[in-house]
Amino acid sequence: MKMELESILLPGVDNQRPIVISGPCSAETEEQVMETARGLAAKGVKIFRAGIWKPRTKPGGFEGIGAEGLQWLKRVKEETGMYVTTEVATKDHVFEALKAGIDILWIGARTTVNPFAVQEIADALKGVDIPVLIKNPVNPDLELWIGAFERLYNAGIRRLGAIHRGFSSYDKKIYRNLPLWHIPIELRRRMPELPMFCDPSHIGGKRELIAPLCQQAMDLKFEGLIIESHCNPDCAWSDASQQVTSDVLDYVLNLLVIREENQTTENLSELRRQIDAIDEQLLELLAKRMRISREIGTYKKEHNMPILQSPRYSEILEKRSNMGESMELDAEFVKNILKEIHEESVRQQMVIMNEQA
Repeated sequence: MKMELESILLPGVDNQRPIVISGPCSAETEEQVMETARGLAAKGVKIFRAGIWKPRTKPGGFEGIGAEGLQWLKRVKEETGMYVTTEVATKDHVFEALKAGIDILWIGARTTVNPFAVQEIADALKGVDIPVLIKNPVNPDLELWIGAFERLYNAGIRRLGAIHRGFSSYDKKIYRNLPLWHIPIELRRRMPELPMFCDPSHIGGKRELIAPLCQQAMDLKFEGLIIESHCNPDCAWSDASQQVTSDVLDYVLNLLVIREENQTTENLSELRRQIDAIDEQLLELLAKRMRISREIGTYKKEHNMPILQSPRYSEILEKRSNMGESMELDAEFVKNILKEIHEESVRQQMVIMNEQA
């Protein structure tokens, strides 16, 4: 679907990378909101964020101050001149936020995963000209993410943007939510006009990971960053470990290297030709491998053998991963490739098995 989107930027917010949105995970008290906002405004931040309604994994945690906090955001606008943004998850949230004059809305990861909830928000926004940012769903489902944009677009919302906040995983990794950068990269390929923001706070889950994640986002040409900050992060009522002070935020932003976008790629032409030639060879080798897999499938069918040979598959994974490491390839990368190849080989052999004699 081709979307003709308008600029999501607001008057007074320039389009130099990165566009920065910052503020506390949760609006806790009026004093906390104002102190944080003043600190950020002093550092030049133009867009202030704060969670008013907080979806929690389990009951009993702080679920946000509610509509009362919207008045604090109005005060932030009046006293600092910053634009303000908050998360909405229901049509009632939308109505309350619009009534309070909130400038930008965002849809959270737990809401994006539910098409009914996204449609409810889209219906509530019909006829309203307001920027809306959509976080990726908690699970790595690109089509679900794109579907959310289409629902808002069909409701007449043209100022749309994406927030990459990482993806949940049962595996305990260094990150709170796995970056899986290939998913936002594919989103950009399919929707190149869509502004992309990175949420390093939720990806990392720890404040010390924010700086390197910000740099990665800039290297991938993300337009903006949405970073959680707090006047006293260690005492935050939610997500304390991933929030920073305005001073730390300023330090992180000043460290960023913004790559030159207008550099010519002429000098890369020869290297790219080499890549194209190697890719062609890879495809030819994969085609050859699949032909052999089909021959193996024919042999198994003729000798009444099962397709899956688990010991052989395990042996291939281990040996090829070790071989890859000796060639300076990441073992996990090699395993993932081999798994995809194995799945296709099994599929090809199943076709052979199901062919009529």
